[in-house]
Amino acid sequence: MRSESHALVVIDGTHGEGGGALVRTCLVMSALTQQPVRIENVRGGSKYPGVDVEDLTLLSTLATMCRAETVGAEIGSSAISFLPTSKPCGFKGEISSIRNNSNRGSNSLVILGSLLPALARSGVYSSLIVEGETYGSNAISYDYFANVTLAAFRKMGLYAFPELTVAGFGRESRGAVSLDVEPSALVGIDWSDRGSLRSVNAVVATSLIPNSVGERILSHLKNLAQTAGFKIDAQHVDVPCNGPGAFVTAWAVYERGMGGGTAMGARGIRGETLAQFAFQELFDWMAGSATTDPYLADQILLPLVLAESSSTFSVSRLTLRFLTIVWVIKQFTPIHITVRGVENGPGAVRIERN
Repeated sequence: MRSESHALVVIDGTHGEGGGALVRTCLVMSALTQQPVRIENVRGGSKYPGVDVEDLTLLSTLATMCRAETVGAEIGSSAISFLPTSKPCGFKGEISSIRNNSNRGSNSLVILGSLLPALARSGVYSSLIVEGETYGSNAISYDYFANVTLAAFRKMGLYAFPELTVAGFGRESRGAVSLDVEPSALVGIDWSDRGSLRSVNAVVATSLIPNSVGERILSHLKNLAQTAGFKIDAQHVDVPCNGPGAFVTAWAVYERGMGGGTAMGARGIRGETLAQFAFQELFDWMAGSATTDPYLADQILLPLVLAESSSTFSVSRLTLRFLTIVWVIKQFTPIHITVRGVENGPGAVRIERN
């Protein structure tokens, strides 16, 4: 990816969603384009402004990969600067989540997903282990990352191979995911329509709860799918973990597209209700015609910007987060990203190189 200059890019952290996605995209784009960046009013649009543990974990890792200088790299800081001095190199080793006073750490999949484009473009093999949450509320799960995100990345020529070492339910947990990443030449995708349905799948991940709970969730998922008129390939997995937890991930794969639904267990929520939440989210996406769900759209955008050819895809809902990521990318590189649709409605996206 070429940049126009190495002049400092200054970003207002309150723009758009004004949260963590803006920070992460800024840092990765700075690393890839070698343009220094300063983010002011970090997370200024969120309930918890200032540098978060997730921001700091990503910042320190990218700083190692790019031999970058940093300013303001501390929890709660209202502004940070990232000044890379070399292109991203590969990474081998363990990334421990930085934690705040409440022992809240990072979501390991968010860190891995953010690093992947830079690792793939490094030209060398990378092998890393990231500590932190692997199953959490309002975040993708390990099973979504392994079966949806990375499957979509393979369509673009990006190959990465994950393994769940220890599960972590919630931000206070200490799960771990290992990932091997091949140096990759990225190609564009044409996902203007889905094509035919290839499979519907689900994983019920549980730990330190009665096996019968996971089997009830599994049985209910199969009944829901049968009622909806299709077969689901679902499995119950007892994951290694130091604490109790339950999580349901369901997804569908088409010729040209994929999407899913997730639900995290909590005290007082019946297993059948958990299955219903995840299945309903998946079914709502399948009932439309979009080739990605909102979570996958966020994740594939930056790799597609790095691809050597044009790309087209559609998303079931244009989130403010997605539109913010688009805006940030355009601050670093003169690429054409055309988004048709309005916020919270369905959208079509085309990415073209100059």
